[in-house]
Amino acid sequence: MQYLISVIDDESTADAADGSGDVGAFNERLRADGYLVFVAGLDSPATAAVVDNRGDAAIFTDGPYLESKEYLGGLWIVEAPDLDVALKLAAEASRVCNRKLEVRPFADE
Repeated sequence: MQYLISVIDDESTADAADGSGDVGAFNERLRADGYLVFVAGLDSPATAAVVDNRGDAAIFTDGPYLESKEYLGGLWIVEAPDLDVALKLAAEASRVCNRKLEVRPFADE
């Protein structure tokens, strides 16, 4: 089963040390152990664009969809046998990146 581990960033942690060396080592261990599907950090919400093409014409808006103190700062997609393993991996990830995380399974098709 695949799980999305979302990094929850906010204004209080935006400039905090993220332990990048520790994150890199953690990512390498995930890869070596066969858990890692994809990992990436995201740029600032100020670089976001919202696209809405539900009407007659597409509307493009600069900036994030929501004005919020918290935002998606990055993500891991991991392959884990069950939620307990995904949560264990997320606990380790939270420690090395110094952020709160959200864990969600991908929906069954």
